[in-house]
Amino acid sequence: MSQSAPQPPQSGPVDGNPFAKEAPAPAPGAPYPPQPGAFAPPAPAAPSRNNIALGLVAAVVAAVATAALYGLIIGGTKHEIGWAAVGVGFVIGLAAGKAGGNNPVLPVVSAILALGAVYIGQLVGVAMIGADQLHVSFSELFFQHFDVVQKVWKEDADPLTFVFFAIAAFAAFSGSKKAAQ
Repeated sequence: MSQSAPQPPQSGPVDGNPFAKEAPAPAPGAPYPPQPGAFAPPAPAAPSRNNIALGLVAAVVAAVATAALYGLIIGGTKHEIGWAAVGVGFVIGLAAGKAGGNNPVLPVVSAILALGAVYIGQLVGVAMIGADQLHVSFSELFFQHFDVVQKVWKEDADPLTFVFFAIAAFAAFSGSKKAAQ
């Protein structure tokens, strides 16, 4: 039997590993890439969103928009709708959390803004219904006789009205916390 002679190393293997390839030399003046096992600095972390001002602006804009939409829903249906109050709160919290990040002030501010948005939305709805019944314009009733609109709202308020406030505040608080994650 004849024995085979040992093969000479082929060009390319590194440290006897036939699957490894030699790295090309860097261009003149360029730094050498880190070698395996050598210290390499950690990758930069993703920037954290913690911009309270942007979160507050987003929450206020969302509160104004959702208050108007909630008022239109109440005025159009002539009923308070619970899921709409949930939507008001959730949209406000979502806007604050996505834009402002995980600042602990934002869920609290979102809940407060949700209370205000639901209240203003209910007043807009009452004014729309009243303007239709009295054959006057909405803007005349809402802006020139705001005290009358508030008085009618207060007389029509029942325990369910305040449940909608609580639902909206909870949805805003939890929505803000979840959106910031």
